[in-house]
Amino acid sequence: MTIHNEFPFPSGPYNPARRLRGMVSAPVSIWASGAGTERDGWTISSFLIADGDPAELVALVKDEADWWETFQETETAVVNLLGPGQGYLADVFARVAPSPGGVFRSGEWDAVGHGPKLTGAAAWVGVRLADTHPVHAGWGLLVRATVEWIEFADGVPLLEYRAGRYSSES
Repeated sequence: MTIHNEFPFPSGPYNPARRLRGMVSAPVSIWASGAGTERDGWTISSFLIADGDPAELVALVKDEADWWETFQETETAVVNLLGPGQGYLADVFARVAPSPGGVFRSGEWDAVGHGPKLTGAAAWVGVRLADTHPVHAGWGLLVRATVEWIEFADGVPLLEYRAGRYSSES
């Protein structure tokens, strides 16, 4: 790691869009695909749920993320909506916190048909990739995924991210 004087983000330190994004609360999720040694996941907070028949999740995904390749290959994922105390996992899967032995060494995971499912999450959504060649939106890919199933954890509040901090209501 190198420390230097320049601001590391290409948008600059006072970019209005970046500031606005930081003001808006965002759900914290880990999208996980694959099985066994061929599994991967990525932290995504830029997504929304589009109700319909079928419902869809629409997300902004970093096209350089290793997980994106796994999702394209498997075409399925479990969207794990994180709960209280799981902020560290979000950092691990965003590749900004260490997890010796790999990202799945952090947290407890069960294998389900769509991919890895995190124990203790607030909710889980099984999705299928709807468009294998998404367009760019800003610096991310605008990825559409069809909802195939949803589960909720009783009494577990959703972890949110706002202004550089994690929080959840009890």
